[in-house]
This record gives sequence, C-alpha cells and structure tokens, in this order.
Amino acid sequence: MALPAIMRTTAARLSALYVVLFSVCALILVLYMTSMSERMLTAQTQSTINEEMASLGRAYQRGGLPTLVRLVSIRSRQPGANLYLIADRNGDILAGNVQNLNPSILGNEGWTEVPFAYQSFAENGEAAQQTAADTTSPRDAIALVLRLPNSMTVMVGRDLGEPKRFRTVVQRALMVSLGTMVLAAFLIWLVVGRRALRRIDELSGASRRIIGGDLAQRLPVAGTGDEFDRLSESLNAMIVRIAQLNEGLKQVSDNIAHDLKTPLTRLRNRAEAALADDASPEARREALESTIQGSEQLIRTFNSILMISRLEAGQTTVEPFVPVDLAASVLDVIDLYEPAAEEAGVTLSSAVEAAVSVSGNRELIGQALANLIDNAIKYSRAGEDRKAEVSVSVRKQGEDVVIEVADNGPGIPDAIDRERAKERFVRLDKSRSLPGSGLGLSIARAVMLFHGGRLDLQANNPGLRAAMVFPHPKEAA
Repeated sequence: MALPAIMRTTAARLSALYVVLFSVCALILVLYMTSMSERMLTAQTQSTINEEMASLGRAYQRGGLPTLVRLVSIRSRQPGANLYLIADRNGDILAGNVQNLNPSILGNEGWTEVPFAYQSFAENGEAAQQTAADTTSPRDAIALVLRLPNSMTVMVGRDLGEPKRFRTVVQRALMVSLGTMVLAAFLIWLVVGRRALRRIDELSGASRRIIGGDLAQRLPVAGTGDEFDRLSESLNAMIVRIAQLNEGLKQVSDNIAHDLKTPLTRLRNRAEAALADDASPEARREALESTIQGSEQLIRTFNSILMISRLEAGQTTVEPFVPVDLAASVLDVIDLYEPAAEEAGVTLSSAVEAAVSVSGNRELIGQALANLIDNAIKYSRAGEDRKAEVSVSVRKQGEDVVIEVADNGPGIPDAIDRERAKERFVRLDKSRSLPGSGLGLSIARAVMLFHGGRLDLQANNPGLRAAMVFPHPKEAA
C-alpha cells in the first residue's frame, strides 16, 4: 500500500492528531516538571547557603576573624559543591576554595542577581583542572555575600552543576521520548492504515459482488467487534432484508404469472362467448355478469397482493399504532361471521379474556382475524360423532398475547406444509376444490410481521390451530 494512500486514511490522520496532542502535552509536562525541579533545587541551595552563613556568623561571634578564617579553611578543603571565600576591603582573597572570581561579585552585599562563573582550588591547593565538559560549559554558582564590620567580605556559595546536569538529562530524555514516539506513530500509521485499507478493500469487493446481483454475498466480519464489524453486521442485516423483499417480489411475479393466468384466460373465453354470433341475449348477459364477478375477484386479489407487499416492506398508509382492545375486536369479528357460520352449519364459539390490549392497527388486526375465521369455517368438517366447530380465544401467554382460531377440519398434518400454507397463492391439494385465492394466511402473516409478532400454525388433532402472537402486551385501562 502506497504511503500517500495510507496518509489519506482517517486512522492515519487520527494517529497524527493524537501524536501532536500527546507531544504538546508531554512537552508542557516536562517543561513544568523541569521548572518546578529547578525552583526546588534553587530553594534547597539557598537554604543550604543560609545555614552555612549562619554557622560562620556564630563562629565569628565566638572567636572573631581568626576563628572565622580557620573554619572557612577547614570547610574549603571538604569535598562538596559549597564555595567559601574571605576577602579584604581591596578584594584580595584571604581564605576559601575559590581561586579566581570577578571582583564585581563581591561589590554588592546580598544574593547574587545571576549565576556567575568561577574557578576553584583543588584539595591540594592547586587550581582544579577543567574537564572537556567544563571547557565548553563554564562552572557557575550562586552565592550570598555579607560585609563584616571591619569591611572584610564573606561569601558562601554553591555550584550549579547538579541542576544543570539535571536539566540536561531531562532535555535528552525528552528528545529521546519524542523521537521514539514519532517513530512509533509512523509505524502505527503503517500498520493501522494498511489494516484499515485492507478491511475497506474487502468491504468494497463484497459490495461490488452484491451490486452485481449476488444477494447471497455478505460483508466480511472479522469478529473483533470494532466499528468495521458493527458496520458490516448492520449492512448484512440490511442485505438480508433486501434479499427477503426481492424474493417476495419474485414470488409475487411468479405467482401472478401462474395463478392468475387461468382466471384471465377464463375471462377472455367468456368475453369471446358473449361476442359469438349465435349467443342469445340471456347468454351474453350471463357471460358479462360472470366477467364482472371474475374481474372483481381479480381486483380483490391484486389489492391483497399489494397490501401484503406493503406490509412486508413496512410501508403502509395506515394510521400510527394505538392501543387496541383485542377482546372487543375479536367479539366484533365473531358477530360479523356468526351468520356465515350458521349457514355453513358450523358452531362458532369464543373464549375471551377481558382487558387485553396491544399496540397496533385495529383494521389490520381485524382483517387478519377475519381471514383466519373465514378459513376455519370453510375447512371445518362434521363427523359421525362430532359437529363442525370453530373456536376463537384470546389469552395471555407469558409476556405475549395470543389470539387463537381452532377448527376440527382435516387440518394440515405436515409441519412443512403448514409453513408453505403461509406463502402467497399456496393452496394444498385438499383445498383446491374450495373457492379462494390462497392469500388469506399470507395476509395474516404479513399483518403479524408488521406488528412485530408472528403467525403460528399447529395441528389440532383433528383440525388446525392458527395463533396470532403479539409480543409485549399492554394492560387495558
């Protein structure tokens, strides 16, 4: 993968932004810590000098100048970073471990305003030899200068080599850290950028195959749970839904081509018969009336197909969901079908629990229930020891609400056939002699899917039990 392509990725840009922000924060933190450390070391140095000066003052008070000179000479020979000096009124050094010093340093009493350069004596009294480091970086110090009553000058100071070395160490550590961080960021750009581009290329390749018509193709999921996986899972769910809708459209086209061909041919034959020369007026009228009835049936069939397609796609012109009293809806549909059941010799009974409510569309639920009751009445059969019966019940089942329509007809014994019966235009062998288009169960299933529920078909032994299962019911007020 080319470096310019990687640098254009979001991952590389975010990495660069994080590196810049981290570098700025690290630089500010290091500068702050360095400044704080230097101030602490300076305060500690001044405290040490004050203590030394107080000790020399007590010695001067006890024994005068001889005692002070002797004490300075002793401490000057001790190893350490402290500086000692006693000079006369002319600036000549009488005692101490400082060999050479700018005379202006002793001209002002108190703390030196800025660090000053100096040259010290070695322990044997000879001038200390400067190292290579000292040559490039002169030795500096700060000091406290006091004037004695006899106009002599006492100076106590401390070398600043230790704070300078600390600052140098911190600066080097900062440079090494920043260099390491930049190198690590560059490697992250390469690794993360290449990985991100590889994932995007995989998604793009799968997308091209899907666009080419392969709806069985799915976007790759690495299993890491990152944003690419979440995006792939969402798009895969969308592809599954598109494949389902596409399959439904294909089924509708096939069903229209096969199942509606016969009714249309029949209408054409009736029209030709009505136009025949030897047809009587009564025959022509009968043919026209039959053609009108057949046309109305075809219109109802097309309307049912259109409604199923819209429900399965989640696009309808119905009003928003409202609380629906299932008990009242079921009783209304039962009252509507009682005359038809009585005429067919079928006993229609109900067992409805009060105050059972779901969120949905009352009209769609009523139409789905009407289809189930109509099918049950149509297929119920009386036997030698039983009457044709259809029962409708509404009950709670755990967190669900179930509307169940049961009959005692031949039923659908095979589970595979029960699933096929919910598809469009599917009519099993036992029902082909009865009127119908094979869309009743398809409409009921589409309505239940639209409401987030399901349509279950189970054997009733004898007969069939069709259950409309609504999830998460709400108690009626």
